Amino acid sequence: MSDPDWHLWRAFLAVLQRGSLSAAARDLGLTQPTLGRQIAALEMALSTTLFTRSTDGLRPPERARDLAPHAEAMAAAAAALVRAGSGGRGEVSGSVRLAASEFLGGAVLPPMLAAFRVSHPQVDIELSLSDRVEDLLRRDADLAVRNVAPTQGGLVARRIGAVPIRFYAHRSYVARYGVPETLPALAGHTLIGQEDHVRQIRPRLGLDLRLGLRCDNALGLLAALRAGYGIGYCQEGVARHEPDLVPVLPDLVLVEIGIWLVMHEDLRRTQRIRVLFDHLVAELTAYARPRDA
Repeated sequence: MSDPDWHLWRAFLAVLQRGSLSAAARDLGLTQPTLGRQIAALEMALSTTLFTRSTDGLRPPERARDLAPHAEAMAAAAAALVRAGSGGRGEVSGSVRLAASEFLGGAVLPPMLAAFRVSHPQVDIELSLSDRVEDLLRRDADLAVRNVAPTQGGLVARRIGAVPIRFYAHRSYVARYGVPETLPALAGHTLIGQEDHVRQIRPRLGLDLRLGLRCDNALGLLAALRAGYGIGYCQEGVARHEPDLVPVLPDLVLVEIGIWLVMHEDLRRTQRIRVLFDHLVAELTAYARPRDA
C-alpha cells in the first residue's frame, strides 16, 4: 500500500465530520468533484471503501470509523505544526489554541482574553469550546482550562482553586416573586437547571425540587437566569460581575468546581504560550477568589 498524502486524509476527515461531499467541499474550499476524486484516490491507496451512500448522506463503514482517530491525530499534529511555525520560540507572537468548556469559554474567558490581547496584539487565540477533555499530548490544543485534574504524564498543570456554585435570581424575578428565606420555601419557586445536576443535589437539600425550565447547556441556563425566568445555580465568579443577579440562600454552597490550567511540558519555553499561561493563572485566580476574600 502506498502512503497517501495528507490532503487525502484531510478530505476523508472532512467528509466523515460533515456527512456529505458538498458540505465538506465547502469547508475545504474545494469543488465537489475534486473532493470526490480525493476520496476515490484514498480508497484506492487503502484498497477499501470509506463511505457508502444512504438516504441521509454518506455513511462510513466500520473500517473507516476505525481510521478516524488516526486521521484526527494527524489533523491535530498538522494544526500544531502550523501554530508552532506561527511565531519564534522567544517571541510573543503567533497563534495559541486554548481549549475550555462551553461555559468557561463563553462566560468566563472572553474578558480575560480581551485584556491579554491589549497587551499582546501579535498573539492570535484559537478558542476551542467543548465539554470533552482535549488531548494535549496529541496537541489538540496548546493550553486547556479544565474542571478536572489532569491524569496524563508529560503535562504542566496549575491548580487555580475551586469556585462555589450557589443559587441566584435576577432582580426582575425577585421584584415579582420575592426571595425564599428557607430551603423549604425554595420548592414554591420557579427553578432553572439541568436534570442531572438537580438529581445530584436533591438528596443533599432534602427537597423534591421541580424544574420550571430544563436545559442541558450551561450557557442556556445562564441566559435564562439573566432573563429573570426563575432561580438557578451559577458559579460565584460569574455572578460577582452580574449586578442584577441576587444571591438566594447565600450561605448555601451547592458544590465547588475545581479549575486547572494545563499545557504540554514541551511548550513551557515557548514565549507566547508561557505568557498566556501566566496571564490566565492571574486572571483565573482572581475569578476563583472567594467573595469575602
